[in-house]
Amino acid sequence: MSKRLKELHDDITQKLQGIVEFPRREAELLLMAYLQKDQLYFITHSDDWIEDDEPKLLEWIEKRSRNVPLEYLTNRVSFYSRDFYIDEGALIPRPETEHLIDEVLDSVERDDSLTIVEVGVGSGIISILLALHFPNARLIAVDISARALAVAKRNIESYGLTDRIELREGDLLSCVDERVDVLVSNPPYIAHDAPLDSNLSYEPQNALFGGEIGDEIIRRLLDEVLRRSVPLFVCEMGYDQRDKVQDYLRNFAVKSLKFYKDLASFDRGFVLRISDE
Repeated sequence: MSKRLKELHDDITQKLQGIVEFPRREAELLLMAYLQKDQLYFITHSDDWIEDDEPKLLEWIEKRSRNVPLEYLTNRVSFYSRDFYIDEGALIPRPETEHLIDEVLDSVERDDSLTIVEVGVGSGIISILLALHFPNARLIAVDISARALAVAKRNIESYGLTDRIELREGDLLSCVDERVDVLVSNPPYIAHDAPLDSNLSYEPQNALFGGEIGDEIIRRLLDEVLRRSVPLFVCEMGYDQRDKVQDYLRNFAVKSLKFYKDLASFDRGFVLRISDE
């Protein structure tokens, strides 16, 4: 069977009603991804006839109606104006994490020859963007999940950065013996008993939950920064964790601690300096 594109759009919108926040937009994105067409095509070809019983399209509609993230269906995610591969092995990058990239760019000289380490590399997007912006930097990207490292490897290869970014499997900095000039992380920071939206159940849980309280991994990273005298640490955090980070560092001599906000004006992360080196 076939339907006009605009009719198929209406049908999918109806199926997603009450499941996703913006069903009409989601239906549009799903169809654009399925047809491999852009927004202009979608607008100008609304009367085109589309086969509506293709197995792949039916599967996508059924899974999206169960709140399976669209990014996992299309294996595509946009971040910092670039496209990346994504699958269930890695957390879907959120727009607010773009602020993490901005804070690193504002804190580090572009031409410096540094060793930058990312803990919790996930899909690899942060390390890739930092490698593109810091041409003289060496990057070590660590994750405890082999599945996440496989996703990161695929993205790193697609950007031609295998000689710039070294992937390692390990817990935090356990597999990094080198001096670290800059540590970057978007760690798990959600408390175990925090209620989550249903779509998050499809994402890797070890990339979401930071412990009973939520900030346990952040505190472990702070311990590593202080123990190793890492000059600069840029880290994402939960909107309600500012006081916890400040309290944890209260008894340590640090050069500066700056918090940054996301576009919704929520506390989203911090930049910690512990020396002038």
